[in-house]
Amino acid sequence: MKTIFFCFIISQGYHNSSKKIYSFSQMVAILSQIVTPLKSVADFCIHLLKKVQLPHIIEGDSNTMKEFDMIAIGGGSGGIATMNRAGEYGAKVAVIEEKKLGGTCVNVGCVPKKIMWYGAQIAEAIHHYGPDYGFTSDNQTFDFATLRKNREAYIDRARSSYDGSFKRNGVELIEGRARFVDANTVQVNGELIRAKHIVIATGAHAAIPNIPGAGYGENSDDVFAWEELPESVAIVGAGYIAVELAGVLHALGVKTDLFVRKDRPLRNFDSYLIDGLLQEMENSGLQLHTHKIPQKLEKLPDGQLKLYFEDGSSHTAQHVIWAIGRKPNVQDLNLEAAGVTLNERGFIAVDEYQNTVVPGIYALGDVTGEKELTPVAIKAGRTLSERLFNGKIDAKMDYSTIPTVVFSHPAIGTVGLTEVEAVKTYGAENIHVYTSSFTSMYSAVTQHRQQAKFKLITAGEDEKVVGLHGIGYGVDEMIQGFAVAIKMGATKADFDATVAIHPTGSEEFVTMR
Repeated sequence: MKTIFFCFIISQGYHNSSKKIYSFSQMVAILSQIVTPLKSVADFCIHLLKKVQLPHIIEGDSNTMKEFDMIAIGGGSGGIATMNRAGEYGAKVAVIEEKKLGGTCVNVGCVPKKIMWYGAQIAEAIHHYGPDYGFTSDNQTFDFATLRKNREAYIDRARSSYDGSFKRNGVELIEGRARFVDANTVQVNGELIRAKHIVIATGAHAAIPNIPGAGYGENSDDVFAWEELPESVAIVGAGYIAVELAGVLHALGVKTDLFVRKDRPLRNFDSYLIDGLLQEMENSGLQLHTHKIPQKLEKLPDGQLKLYFEDGSSHTAQHVIWAIGRKPNVQDLNLEAAGVTLNERGFIAVDEYQNTVVPGIYALGDVTGEKELTPVAIKAGRTLSERLFNGKIDAKMDYSTIPTVVFSHPAIGTVGLTEVEAVKTYGAENIHVYTSSFTSMYSAVTQHRQQAKFKLITAGEDEKVVGLHGIGYGVDEMIQGFAVAIKMGATKADFDATVAIHPTGSEEFVTMR
């Protein structure tokens, strides 16, 4: 027992010392000097030291260790915004990133998706609307390579902007994978880095179904690596990513089929809007298949992929894209060493202040599974830095009334409660619902008329606006301004008192009766 106690004291002194961190060779030398007369004891202690401390061993001492006020594990939008804001207040900060700065959004998410969406809109304008506006051409060609080249050039420019912001705010970039050593220390490329505050902003990755042959399929990341468009694609999923990719690829000329598990996609959105989306999908020829649960995926001799479903049906396409959800990037972080816990869905558990269960360790963005939107991660990160470095000790992210847009065809925009949510919150007798449906002027003069559908939901005697929803041409650029009004507590009377801008689609929101 004395021997074990002796080794424990030695190892704890090594592990907990705040003044000196010895290399393994130094510890062995010290240990050997002390117990030279007792060779067997020395061997035992060295074995124990290896077993207990091996993950933390580095060469050097505390003088070579980098120390910061705060570091972010993950150089996506959330991590970058957090460190830039903290740096503005003089904090010594760093971003640790093992791949490309910008994370999912800039590299394989919102940014390339939006550029593709614009390309799809141009295709629709040329083929569907141009002729009725008097524009005709016998040379209507589409070169995907040009779109891809210009898209990637834009992404490169976006990434290059980080250099300037990091320089202005004193943010250090550390390239490599971070693993926790303890609650204040991470290891990157064999080097220990300590910080008073550590932010986990590692994002998420595409989930893959646990079915035979799933590996033959691809995800949204793979789509943005395509050098040419396929002839056909099957997309499995019912969320933002599935709907947006389906709309884009279909508009760019790819035979596209969308498969969903239930009766419709985007089930968390107001049903009034989704009714409109389904009608537009049908009008455009985009094939939607409902109640389809994948059973297996098979690669055929000709290279095509055959997707089998539980109902006995099957479908063959050149590519299959899985868009069934996202999983947090927590693998290999060694969270156990720091004591960070996950929730029942496998995401990092945080409170309303982005705190994990470990003091000084925070998490934000997709890795928390809370409102997986880039602006949410950015806002949460900046708010955290305000609390930690600008004296706003009660600052926290408000996750209510968050506006969002689905870049479908046409776009969907929403802020606040759906009608179902409003009924649950206030009671059916305490809400009013206003709707408007019309043909957008943009398409009204063409053979391809596109419906717009708007909804306004109010609650209480003063009719406070608690939900605003729309689908139609230009909706993606309308929602932001209305979100400000709703955040400020605007009522139906405030909307009614606002002079409309005519002729626009947005005037419908201030003229509903």
